Amino acid sequence: MTSAGDVLDLVRSGRASTRSELRRLTGLSRTAVVARVSALAEAGLLLVGEELASTGGRPPGSIVFHQDAGVVLAAAIGRSRSQLAVFDLVGEELGSSSLDHEVGAGPEAVMPPVAQHLCRLLDETAGGRAVLAVGVSLPGTVDPVRGVSVDSPVMGGWDGADLAPYLAEVGAAPLYVGNDADVLARSERLGHAARFQDLLVVKASTGLGLGIIAEGRVVSGHLGGAGEIGHTKVDAADGRPCRCGATGCLETLAGGWALVARLTEQGRHVGHVRDLVDLALSGDADAKQLLRESGRRLGEVLAVAINLLNPEAVVLGGDMAAAFDVYAAGVRESVYARASALATRELQFLPSTFGDRAGLVGCASMALDQVLNPAAIDARLSQRPDPS
Repeated sequence: MTSAGDVLDLVRSGRASTRSELRRLTGLSRTAVVARVSALAEAGLLLVGEELASTGGRPPGSIVFHQDAGVVLAAAIGRSRSQLAVFDLVGEELGSSSLDHEVGAGPEAVMPPVAQHLCRLLDETAGGRAVLAVGVSLPGTVDPVRGVSVDSPVMGGWDGADLAPYLAEVGAAPLYVGNDADVLARSERLGHAARFQDLLVVKASTGLGLGIIAEGRVVSGHLGGAGEIGHTKVDAADGRPCRCGATGCLETLAGGWALVARLTEQGRHVGHVRDLVDLALSGDADAKQLLRESGRRLGEVLAVAINLLNPEAVVLGGDMAAAFDVYAAGVRESVYARASALATRELQFLPSTFGDRAGLVGCASMALDQVLNPAAIDARLSQRPDPS
């Protein structure tokens, strides 16, 4: 049976813009369509008929999704920086900010200022609109059901920490938590994945992660640990201590933290992988060599994933991918040398659609997908008081 939530999904996706189109697509009677549209309009989620008179001459029977019926908040929390933003209900950014924090700080240090900044952004951009959901991304493996980190080798104190109480002052909206690489992949569903159904999305920053889109869906794996490419053991890193506590991980050779350490050992003053990338973009030969070598090391392991999953494209995102030409050259070199001819025959390497904003866009997309899916909308409507 087609519910009100299904009707909203048809309008929100652009597949229907009139009641007659809804009847044709759903097979519902005129009375049933009117009832569902009316319920959604009363909830503020649809604009119908006369309400559209000032929106560009649409016919009286037109129906559109009300993108200003609320907002969602996004918080992409990293090892040393958090990015924050407010989005409307079609995913357009209304305002953003970022804040730096001590490297590897725990939630008790990071989350209070995050909440304060989100409240300030709301005051500046939301115009009194209600917060419908909050999307948060974290490095490492995340349990999406409990909404907590379960295995973060770089963020001490986050595993099992309940983040919702920290955000209570922002509003009583549901909180959704995702892995940073998966969230990056979600952003590409609004970008490259509009053309490609099968993608690998690399997050190459302080650490290395991999988001997987298969047949248009983000794949997280049984325990949420799919794509932990940075902690794959490689022979060339044998014996090298990793920040996860193990030895021999790919990150010890190719992670941003390892590159920064190597440049620091040479007497160069760099505090973050972003500094290394800035040097490479300004033409520094040592920085460019390190980034290309990192890309080659990553490509050696990525080639296995490409053989197994046969993606149409590989998207390179994260801080290191800001020097795309240099970094991608190294990745391509190893991938084409190691992956099969079939897997690379039509393979494309692409920069992240949203660049430095990708984490925020992905967090917003995650929140919108959760709070506006048909089941969530039907549950919301069932909780509204009976007008009679």
